[in-house]
Amino acid sequence: MSGYDRTETAITAQLEKEGIPVHYNEDLDSIPKDADYVVYTPAIPKDHKELLFYQNEGYVVVKRSDILQVISEGAFNICVAGTHGKTTTSTMVAHLLRHSGYGCNAFLGGISANYGTNFWSSDNNVCVIEADEYDRSFLKLSPDVAVVTATDADHLDIYETEENVKEAFRQFAAQTKRGGLLLKKSGLEREIVADRTFSYSIQDDTAQVHATNIRVHDGGYSFDAVLPGKRINDIRLNMGACTMWKI
Repeated sequence: MSGYDRTETAITAQLEKEGIPVHYNEDLDSIPKDADYVVYTPAIPKDHKELLFYQNEGYVVVKRSDILQVISEGAFNICVAGTHGKTTTSTMVAHLLRHSGYGCNAFLGGISANYGTNFWSSDNNVCVIEADEYDRSFLKLSPDVAVVTATDADHLDIYETEENVKEAFRQFAAQTKRGGLLLKKSGLEREIVADRTFSYSIQDDTAQVHATNIRVHDGGYSFDAVLPGKRINDIRLNMGACTMWKI
């Protein structure tokens, strides 16, 4: 295994420390010629010398989203999408499942301060995935539980119009497996739906899932969660001490 990046970062330094060679210049002499798979992200330009070499020489060249699709196909998937909020939300979900001992495989878009990584694995075949809308990558996922935090106009270099952004999120929601669950921020359009759809909000009591009795103390929040048919009292959220670094 080896890799390329344009600049050295804390992540590439850690990879090198773990024995994975990383180079930082377009250099055909630095890339392995016996690769079984070549995986790239949309950040790699289409005219990149190394990418063109692998494509022209007949290697199996796939996007990161293709690999994520294959990995998650047979799993129970919790996919968190949204033009903002998805890194924090997916990391909190993955933390809850890991810390509780239930276990999950986590594919995050930022480095979790608790664990110092954006990925971990588990024997439990459950995946928590930050579902990236860039380049429509999230349309390759099959959620059992889908979350949509926001659908603001973003990545217009890809989507061109706000309506195209919203349409992609409609498609993402529609890919929720039969009998699955969609949780969407209150106020998002009605067309973002699945077989079972719940709206959520911090304080809007018309949402099916919302918080009430919110208290702020010691840098965190305590609140009661109101859900359809039940209420969970005195939940503590220490977000004041939670930090993410966006990749």
